[in-house]
Amino acid sequence: MAYPATPKLLLVEDDAHLRPALERHFQGRGFAVRACETGTQGLAALRDGGFDLVLLDIMLPGVDGLSLLDELRRQQTVPVMLMSALGAEQDRISGFTRGADDYLPKPFSLAELDARVDALLRRVALDRRQAEAPQGDALTLDDESRDVIHQGRAAGLTGSEYRLLATLRAHPGEALSKAFLYQSVLHRAYTRLDRGLDVHVCNLRRKLAAIGAQHLQIQAVRGQGYVLVETDSA
Repeated sequence: MAYPATPKLLLVEDDAHLRPALERHFQGRGFAVRACETGTQGLAALRDGGFDLVLLDIMLPGVDGLSLLDELRRQQTVPVMLMSALGAEQDRISGFTRGADDYLPKPFSLAELDARVDALLRRVALDRRQAEAPQGDALTLDDESRDVIHQGRAAGLTGSEYRLLATLRAHPGEALSKAFLYQSVLHRAYTRLDRGLDVHVCNLRRKLAAIGAQHLQIQAVRGQGYVLVETDSA
C-alpha cells in the first residue's frame, strides 16, 4: 500500500443513516475514523489535526461544509473530498475554488468512493516522498503562485494549466474523462467540438519539458481522456 497502513479519516456527515454506514465501511478497510454530525463538531476535530483525509458534506447544521472548508484551508493542507446531493455546476466550482481536492455527488457507490479516496491518499504519499527527496531534483506545486517548480525553475503556468496539472496529479495513473476535466479545470461543460482542453494539455507538456520535468508525462487515453504517468527518470 502506498499510503499509511492505518489512515486517519475525518468524516463530517449529518445523515443519520449514511454516517454510520460510511464509518463502518472505512473501519472495515482499516481506517481510523472520527465521525461528526455537525460542522461545529468537525471544526473541533480539525483543531486536533493529524488527519490524512477529510470527507465533508456540504449541507450541515450550524457551520456548513464550505465554511468548514474555508477554516480548514487557513490552517492545513489535508486533502478534502466534498460530498453533496447538490447537483448544480456552481456548487462544484465553488468547492474546488475554495480548496476542495475532489467532489462526489450523492448518491454514490462505495466502489467509486473507495477509488477516489485511494487516489487522494496516493497523491499525499507521493507529495511526502517528493518533500523528502533532495531539493535540487524536487518538483513542487506551489499553491500560492499557482505554478510548478522543478530544479529551482518555475514553469510559468496559467491558472488553467496549474489546475489541470494539480487535478491529474491528484489521480496518478487514473484516466480522467474529458467531461470531468472540463468541469473541474475549465469550469465549463464538455462538447465534442471544444478543443480548449487539448490546447492546455499541449502547452502544459511543453512547459514541463522546458524545466526538465520530462518524467511527468500526460498521456491521451483513447475514448476516455488523459492520464498523468510518472516515470523513474527525473
